[in-house]
Amino acid sequence: MIPIGDDPGPRRVTPLVTFSLIALNILAFVYELSLGSGVEGLFRSAGVVPLEFARNQDLPPAAPGGTYYTTLLTSMFLHGGLLHIGSNMLFLWVYGDNVEDSLGHGRFLLFYLLCGLIASGTHIFFNRGSSIPSIGASGAIAGLLAGYLVLFPRASIRTLLFLGPFITMTRVPALLLIGFWFVTQVFSGVAALGESEQTSGVAFWAHVGGFVAGLPLVLLLRQPRRAPFGTALRH
Repeated sequence: MIPIGDDPGPRRVTPLVTFSLIALNILAFVYELSLGSGVEGLFRSAGVVPLEFARNQDLPPAAPGGTYYTTLLTSMFLHGGLLHIGSNMLFLWVYGDNVEDSLGHGRFLLFYLLCGLIASGTHIFFNRGSSIPSIGASGAIAGLLAGYLVLFPRASIRTLLFLGPFITMTRVPALLLIGFWFVTQVFSGVAALGESEQTSGVAFWAHVGGFVAGLPLVLLLRQPRRAPFGTALRH
């Protein structure tokens, strides 16, 4: 299932932060492509390496700014491939403008970054001995999904369904679509505990942490005067 849009409705503000985040992620990905094989060094430098936090030591190559704490931010704008950034930016495009419209520009940016930071912290907690860098906006996007679900519980998502050789579009309740996604992340994270989360190449616990963080954060940051109408807004 691939979400491609949501319920139409009036937009009260232009989603400048959502557009800017998408642009920054794309620019960072273009820079990654320009590095060729050197991109691995960028991932190790600017990605979140749990072992650095466990040892309280910056492992080479040096992190941006000379401290590994900056990787909690820089890692959110790096992606490991076209599918990785494509799926994250699609979710940001579909859900981001609605949440930004409800929170306002500044609060939305704070919400997005806090979800990403907490997601990385959750990943570090469950993978303290890992020296493999974690990158991607998925943790922040997971928080965004949680925020969308809280603000627009009755919304429907226009979704592409792949049924064998056939492709169709249908509307799926946000509660069902996002709820199913979250359950799969929890089960995948639990399954990864017996081995190493890194064997799958996906930081499932970062997704879980970002999502759980998004539930209370969106309520704390929501502006009462910008409360949603009960359905999603046009993006």
